[in-house]
Amino acid sequence: MRNFRVEDTIIYEDREILLCHKSAGIAVQNARFGTMDLESAIRNYLAFGGAAGAQRCGKIPYLAVIHRLDQPVEGVLVFARTPDAARELSRQISGGEMNKKYLAVTAQAPGDRNEQFLKDFLKKDSKTNTSSVVRRGTPGSKEARLSYKVLQEIADDRTISGKRFLVEIHLDTGRHHQIRVQMSHAGMPLLGDRKYNPEDKSNLPLGLCSCELTFIHPAKKKKMKFEISPRGDAFEGFDI
Repeated sequence: MRNFRVEDTIIYEDREILLCHKSAGIAVQNARFGTMDLESAIRNYLAFGGAAGAQRCGKIPYLAVIHRLDQPVEGVLVFARTPDAARELSRQISGGEMNKKYLAVTAQAPGDRNEQFLKDFLKKDSKTNTSSVVRRGTPGSKEARLSYKVLQEIADDRTISGKRFLVEIHLDTGRHHQIRVQMSHAGMPLLGDRKYNPEDKSNLPLGLCSCELTFIHPAKKKKMKFEISPRGDAFEGFDI
C-alpha cells in the first residue's frame, strides 16, 4: 500500500502485546513478493525501537500472530510480543474467551427478522481459496455459528436494492471466510465481496470490519476492550 506507515496503525502497545487497526488491502502475513505485510512491518518497527520496551537496534524481535483478518477486511488485531503472551492469548481464543464484534454492510434486507442466529457447515477449497456451505457430515466440513443484528438502513442508488444495511455480527466460531460465506448463503451477501457477491455492481470495497476486540491481558490479568470505527467507503453515511 502506498504511504503505509505501521506507526499510524498502532492503537496500544506494551511489553507483552501490541494492537493495531489493520487497513483493508494489507495482508496480515505472507504477502506476495515485494509487498509489505503487517507482521513484517511491525517486526521492523519493534526492531528499531517501538514505543514500549525498546529492542536493541537491528535485533529481530519476537512477534506472534494470534488471529488473522482477510486481506480486504479492516479491523483490530492483537499480536503477542512474548511466548508466554502468545500461549495465553491462544488459549483464550481456543477457549472462546476472546470476543470479537464485526460490522458489515449488505444491500439485502434480512426478511421479517432483524436479529437471527446462523448455523451452517462450511468446507474450504484450498485450490480456489473459497469456502462453501455443505451438508452436515460432509468430509472436511466444520460447523460455523454466528449471530447478527441489523442496526441501520440508508438509501443508496448504487446497490441493487437501493439501500444499504449496517449489520452487527458476533462470531461463535472462526472459520475461513465465515461471515462472508454464511451471510451470502442466508441471502445477504456483503457489499464489495468479489468472491461471494459477484452480482454486486456498487463498486464499493468490501463492507466488513472487525470493530471490537475483548480479552484478558496475558500478564496483567485485566480485561482489555478495544473499539475502532470503520474507515471503508461502504460504511459512509451510517451513524457509527
